[in-house]
Amino acid sequence: MKRRLAAILCALLLAVSALPAASALEGEDLRAADTLATLGLIDGTYDLTAPATRAQAAALLVRLAGGEAAAAADTWISGFRDVPAAITDEVDYAAHQGWVTGVTTVEFRPGEPLTANAWAAFLLRMLGWSDRDGDFAVSDAAAFAQRVGLFSAAYSGVLTQGDLFETAADALSFSFRDGSGTVARRLVDRGAVSRAAANALGLLTPVLTARQAADRCSAAVIRLDTYETEKYWEEGEVTAEASAFFITADGLAVTNCHSIENSVRATATLSTGDVYPVESVVYYDAGIDIAVIRISKTALKGHDTTEFACLDIAPSGTGDLRTGDTVYAIGNPLGLGLAVSAGVISALERQVDRYELPCVMSTADISEGSSGGALLNVYGQAVAVTTGAYVYGNSMYLAVPIDPVLSADLTGEGQSLSAVSEALRAEA
Repeated sequence: MKRRLAAILCALLLAVSALPAASALEGEDLRAADTLATLGLIDGTYDLTAPATRAQAAALLVRLAGGEAAAAADTWISGFRDVPAAITDEVDYAAHQGWVTGVTTVEFRPGEPLTANAWAAFLLRMLGWSDRDGDFAVSDAAAFAQRVGLFSAAYSGVLTQGDLFETAADALSFSFRDGSGTVARRLVDRGAVSRAAANALGLLTPVLTARQAADRCSAAVIRLDTYETEKYWEEGEVTAEASAFFITADGLAVTNCHSIENSVRATATLSTGDVYPVESVVYYDAGIDIAVIRISKTALKGHDTTEFACLDIAPSGTGDLRTGDTVYAIGNPLGLGLAVSAGVISALERQVDRYELPCVMSTADISEGSSGGALLNVYGQAVAVTTGAYVYGNSMYLAVPIDPVLSADLTGEGQSLSAVSEALRAEA
């Protein structure tokens, strides 16, 4: 508790010292508007602080889909009686595709303020999710969009035009659910956006800055709280904190084996604050310090979900990762919540006594609680699992290679945490 209290006090001091910079992100909505305008996806004048409307959302949605020409050629009529002629093509086309719905069967209410849930539902449907099939609920659409990584922040209530543009700009780098590519890539392929403009904005390059990695990948990283006994679980007394990250949308997550040892229960907390129980351990190997756990989709706190954001895996042993490459670490240092750090690979095959496989060493900062977090390459792919550091070194942080997970059998139901803990004690 003393360590935890000291860490919290330190965090509070840092927060207070950072207050003068609270306006540092002002202008993000203008940057997003400039991005969309450069691509020809918005035009005219706008007031970034004014409420966005459903009409603006429908028009922007069709443009994000590269569907302007198709909308002009579509003769299907939605039956909405209140849509002005200027946006009839867009609203009718979006309704025909099943992306938008009216407030009633005959009213779209184009001038009505746009809510975060309505806009999230429009975007999710366009990207391939379906509320009719139970993928998400409209009443939870904004939170679901954040859980799967479409929204990089929490949005609720009525959106401003600036909010609309920011989320639309973020969506340009998001992939369609069927894996056919990103929104920006499809716009270029359809000729709706020039390749030169998309390239100039960095939308076609897979290389991510630290900020982009944080925006796009944090939703897939979780805080892992573990409990040593059923009594601690019943009393809500967390006995250890660690990190993990999803590798499949249905709830498989990678962490360190040592993160779950001596545990009978564990919970996973997303960046949204939703909390889910750990159901089982489907794979573990103490020698290489890796475990794969299954996370329930039924929430203990917050909202149930149908899927999670997840990270792609890029094996560190393929030769694509080299000494000097930039990497990003995302985890839960000191149990204070998700944090991102950047560094470079300083060694790829560092022999460490406690591990059976050579470790990846980098300068991307990690701390106690980061165990089980993701070490990412500049493409946002997990290349290793953050695990520890040399106590007497500087910027000598260790991660175990994730390669063994690719060949592991992850199809079984797995074992309970208590059973794995007993097995690990027996092996020690």
